[in-house]
Amino acid sequence: MTIDGTLSPSGADAPGRSTAPGSTSSRATRVLGWTSLVGIAALVVFGLWITPPDAQLGETIRILYMHVPTVSAAYVAFIITAVGSIAYLWKRSEFWDLLAASSAEIGVLFFALTIFNGMLWGRITWGVFWRWEPRLTTTTVLFLTYLGYLAVRRIPTSARTRGTVSAVIGILAVVNIPITHKAVDWWRGLHQEKTIFGTVDPEMQGTQLFTAYLGLTVFLVLFAWLLIHRFRLAWLTERAQERSLDEAIAERRAEGSAS
Repeated sequence: MTIDGTLSPSGADAPGRSTAPGSTSSRATRVLGWTSLVGIAALVVFGLWITPPDAQLGETIRILYMHVPTVSAAYVAFIITAVGSIAYLWKRSEFWDLLAASSAEIGVLFFALTIFNGMLWGRITWGVFWRWEPRLTTTTVLFLTYLGYLAVRRIPTSARTRGTVSAVIGILAVVNIPITHKAVDWWRGLHQEKTIFGTVDPEMQGTQLFTAYLGLTVFLVLFAWLLIHRFRLAWLTERAQERSLDEAIAERRAEGSAS
């Protein structure tokens, strides 16, 4: 990543590394940030007030205006983690390792929001917050898998070992996404059946359809903003740790020379 914020998988500082960013902010991230804020405000207005209740779902459709975007953003995040993991095993580049980890963290955040607003929808629709039906069961497995991925990232070991093990998990975990997505088609359950793209009701029209796609767009922009910031923070953290280690080694050598 260059100082102006451009993401680049190849760098000149060291093999497998990119030029370090000067900070987590840039003109591009500020544009994305303001776009996200304006989009979220518009989504709230359309989702809560402008769009009418659904003929079948009634007022509960308003929860789906957030539920669908959060799960879509989470899936995108997990796919990026898998792509980054594959690229890391191929290139052994710190860029791809940190990108995969940063995307996984944000994906877990969005997936947790998905489970939360899904539980609200379940309480209203089913009378309970949770039912162990196929979609929710596979969702739990997927969520726990990525929590495991993040736990592996915290194990104290060498960066290469950590990157390799977490990359393997990141690749294997993404296989569960189509299983979770198709669970409502493959097994009988309580969850709403498949819709267009598996997310938006194909019978939606007018402001309902607009709000649904507005939510998808807004949360994808928000995801991009969070991912850039999280990646830059991870990169700067690695550089700070290296600097601390270099300083400690220099101090030890100075002590040895003095003695």
